[in-house]
Amino acid sequence: MSLLVVGLSHRSAPVSVLERASLSADVKVKLLHDTLAAEPATEAAVLATCNRIELYADVDKFHAGVAELSTLLAQHSGVALEELTPYLYVHYEDRAVHHLFSVACGLDSMVVGEGQILGQIKDALALGQEQHTAGRLINDLFQQALRVGKRAHSETGIDRAGQSLVTFGLEQLAVKTPVTQWAAGKRALVIGAGSMSSLAAATLARVGIAEIVVANRTVDRAERLAEILVASGTGVRASAVPMWSVPQELTRVDVVVSCTGATGLVLTADDVLAAVSQGAGAFAPTAVPDPEPQAPAGPGPAGLDPEVVARLAAAARDGGRLADAGAVRTLAAAPEPDGCPLGLDAPAGDGRAALTGVDASALELHGTWADQGEAAAQRQPRKSARALGDGTAVRLALLDLAMPRDIDAAVHRVPGVRLVDIESLAETSADAPMAADVDAVRAIVAAEVAAFGAAQRAAHITPTVVALRAMAAEVVAMEVARLDGRVPDLDDRQRAEVTQTVRRVVDKLLHAPTVRVKQLASEPGGAGYAEALRELFDLDPQTVASVSRADAADPMNDDDPGRAS
Repeated sequence: MSLLVVGLSHRSAPVSVLERASLSADVKVKLLHDTLAAEPATEAAVLATCNRIELYADVDKFHAGVAELSTLLAQHSGVALEELTPYLYVHYEDRAVHHLFSVACGLDSMVVGEGQILGQIKDALALGQEQHTAGRLINDLFQQALRVGKRAHSETGIDRAGQSLVTFGLEQLAVKTPVTQWAAGKRALVIGAGSMSSLAAATLARVGIAEIVVANRTVDRAERLAEILVASGTGVRASAVPMWSVPQELTRVDVVVSCTGATGLVLTADDVLAAVSQGAGAFAPTAVPDPEPQAPAGPGPAGLDPEVVARLAAAARDGGRLADAGAVRTLAAAPEPDGCPLGLDAPAGDGRAALTGVDASALELHGTWADQGEAAAQRQPRKSARALGDGTAVRLALLDLAMPRDIDAAVHRVPGVRLVDIESLAETSADAPMAADVDAVRAIVAAEVAAFGAAQRAAHITPTVVALRAMAAEVVAMEVARLDGRVPDLDDRQRAEVTQTVRRVVDKLLHAPTVRVKQLASEPGGAGYAEALRELFDLDPQTVASVSRADAADPMNDDDPGRAS
């Protein structure tokens, strides 16, 4: 096994690089074929999600493989190699297996333990099989990764740490109230109609939101999503509006979920302040009736400090930031791609693919982190999701699933508003009491990596052992034929007895060496035993190669790719 992976992810690259390095479906196909056309690689697969791009290949030369795979990623992503190189990571052989198994278990995800990556691994394997770039190693590796991921989720409590991003976000908005109880009868605005927005809308409908309004720059996509929601059987009312209607819709909804591909803010502090000042929503904690709206005491809403209002409005108008607010971006004038920035939307913008199964484990996480330096520079002391301890009823709940953020972090200063975003979700998940579950998953990964490596090394020597036994059988047949010429008077019973005796002698002589060589070959560094066996018995390399080809081509030796998914 000479498995090599070269890639970049939210852990190694800033969001700006990840967004520019995104791969469309056609580009992924071309990347696979170009990888096989390169000299070091014999099979390949590409794992491209919203927060990682990784190229896996079976190579015969490490240094040449790293250079070739890095160059191919740069060429097909459109990011110059010299710019891409600082963010690339490389794993080889057992470390590459360990990396993929960790990814499959959710240990490498933004929200530890999330299961959506399993669907992306399955898709990567299916594409490699469809394009005939996945050989025995890639098939075995990815199918085993799927099994390891499922084992981790079934045998440990890692799911408690990695619930779907949407469900986890809603739970943070609901605080200690059950989500279905919190959502009952509420109205929601979903901004965006891409894959993650579609998932968010489906999740809202499933937990009992009464009405959903979908806003999108392309209205027909919003309309299609609304139609699917109505037909979903959840009883939710759904409609579509253009993006310019968002300020008006904010005044009549209780919950907002935003996930677009915008490079700047979609909702500013001024937008939210204006909506709340007009009496947005009837949202209140389940146990507390919604108070009657009071007349404003001045230019701002009732109970708001005029100085706070002025500071919020000035910050939003000038594109600045409050002293303890997060980074504030102005909305980019250039048109933005809707939905997942890595092109995970359904063909022609159809939201149906995103809603298939309406299970959070069906889609990969949408957002990507900026690098640690940027995150540290932008992070200010704040609490995006908090109980309002001053007794103010929560009138507008905001869930920002985009990276970079869609909603101005300064809105948490508006009384009556609760904000949950990607950063607060990751921090909450990281603080969860899940150390024992993570350790258990790591132990599973380590054991599975060792077992996979042993199986691959043992499989590597199998063709040599088969060729040795075939040569022995040929020698027996030749000697029996020679005996027939020398002793023609043997009857059939005698000839059969002699033949069986010779075969038993050969089998006994070969049994211990072949069993032992398989055991030795399964250990680290045991790859050289196959070559030693070929040298000692003077086996024809072409015969060994033909056994390998026949073994790989035998459909009975292939696992069902759908079995592990």
